[in-house]
Amino acid sequence: MKIILNNTEESFEKDILTITEILKLKNFVFKMLVIKVNDKIIKKNEYESTIIKDGDNVMILHLVSGG
Repeated sequence: MKIILNNTEESFEKDILTITEILKLKNFVFKMLVIKVNDKIIKKNEYESTIIKDGDNVMILHLVSGG
């Protein structure tokens, strides 16, 4: 499967993945994330049930606070 992840084409061996699986595969460990799939914001409680398919556009942004 090929998807666009943060504006870069990525390939995965599986045909479908969940947001949770992608986070694990790509080692995203940040606590505060904003995730969009095909321009739709995905809530944290939907990460396990949101299916990513071939051709999807996924943005995973981590929020940083400071001052």
